[in-house]
Amino acid sequence: MNKKAVVLLSGGLDSTVCMAVAYNQGYELLPISFNYHQRHKRELAAAAQVAKHYKVDRHLIIETNMDAIGGSALTDTSIAVPAGEIGAATVPITYVPARNLIFLSYALGYAEVTGAERVYIGVNALDYSGYPDCRPEFIAMFQQLANYSTKATAEDGRKIMIETPLIRLTKKDIVLLGDKLGAPLHLTTSCYEGQDKACGQCDSCLLRLKGFAEAGLIDPILYQTRGE
Repeated sequence: MNKKAVVLLSGGLDSTVCMAVAYNQGYELLPISFNYHQRHKRELAAAAQVAKHYKVDRHLIIETNMDAIGGSALTDTSIAVPAGEIGAATVPITYVPARNLIFLSYALGYAEVTGAERVYIGVNALDYSGYPDCRPEFIAMFQQLANYSTKATAEDGRKIMIETPLIRLTKKDIVLLGDKLGAPLHLTTSCYEGQDKACGQCDSCLLRLKGFAEAGLIDPILYQTRGE
């Protein structure tokens, strides 16, 4: 039986490179994406294209209405997506409350049911937007929780490990790794505005462009403007 890995796939740069890592480590890929009523739903189409690229048997999409909670520019259209400010000292308004906690919980349940031994998530704690649920401390705490929260662990002694291969990489390193592994970076999207062309101004676009520039590569996706 092939070893299996659930991969949290948003359709963005980091999650796609993370999926490429799992693929190159020999795992059967079980991608899981979320329609959480985000304003940038275009990322779901990108995730579907990435899944198709890797010829997965099933791409699971979970419906969950995080816009009902609100509090984020990504789920509340009355809050404008701000122009990017890389390295801000406070958590930006694009933070979605408890998003990775919710997503990892779904992924853990999916891994238990499918017999997957790993859950891959492309969180990053260096060149990132300052979200608290992207930090190593958060992942370590969730791993402890996972060790005590499933039938697989309680009865079968099967531990499901949370893998974060990008967590200590810069965006430059992530771009270079994706290029090395042949990840389909041209199929990805990172923009919070969710238009056909990336805005080039939100913090996600700026971090992505910074990574490509420092890697000495041209970002293959289309932009309205390539902000500095």
